Amino acid sequence: MSDPYETTEAHLDRLLGRALNSFDLPDRLAERLATALAHSSSLHTTRHGPAAAGQWREIRRYTYLLADGDSVALWELAHRPEGSRAIRYELFASRPEICLAVARLFGEVPSAVARDLTEARAEEEPESDIAVLSALFANPTPAQRHREYAVEESADHARRVLRRAENPDRPGERVALLLRTAYAHRITQAFGTRQYLADGRDAGFSLYEHAFILLDGSEFSLWEVEHTATPDGRHMCEVYETEAAARGAMKLRAQPLR
Repeated sequence: MSDPYETTEAHLDRLLGRALNSFDLPDRLAERLATALAHSSSLHTTRHGPAAAGQWREIRRYTYLLADGDSVALWELAHRPEGSRAIRYELFASRPEICLAVARLFGEVPSAVARDLTEARAEEEPESDIAVLSALFANPTPAQRHREYAVEESADHARRVLRRAENPDRPGERVALLLRTAYAHRITQAFGTRQYLADGRDAGFSLYEHAFILLDGSEFSLWEVEHTATPDGRHMCEVYETEAAARGAMKLRAQPLR
């Protein structure tokens, strides 16, 4: 399982560190990956069979949004050799390369492997990759959020969130009074921590929704942005009444770093 708080830099270090063939990746590709701002991953094919027979494998595709606005992909093959319990990982720079690797390891026809990957995900154009990664700042629909509220010290939690907000335009007394009636709440990460590289320093961003149920049965949310886009790299919290305002603040904070 991947860590939702994992930065893109840490994610790449983990992938490259476990790959048996990372040294085979082109130097130019490695240089470009060093500028990655964000990443997404997808499982393309999986074959689960008896491990002793060497029939278990998974192919994942990792797409990276670069500082120049372009995107690149890495293909990862995870498999268990016959008679082994350990998983082996290999990375490839293109779909043809991973198709040949699968054919070599499992005795399959390369064209058949390529067909499996195409059927697993037809949208292979680079524009779709950029759109997916750019959607990090897009607003998810309410249907995409699943809420399970915890009935606990919710009013106190709201006070703590508002108290640590450092932005001048944070919610005021009206919201503070309203949230005194909160009796349940739910915290959801709406935007995973990503890494932005500029001027030799890093800045991470996270967005959290603190959703509350009030005594009248209504729902109210606070949107908290945590980031290190400060002059000295200090961790800072900002809180907003709307998701649009919070995402707008993230865009504004990220602009000087690009």
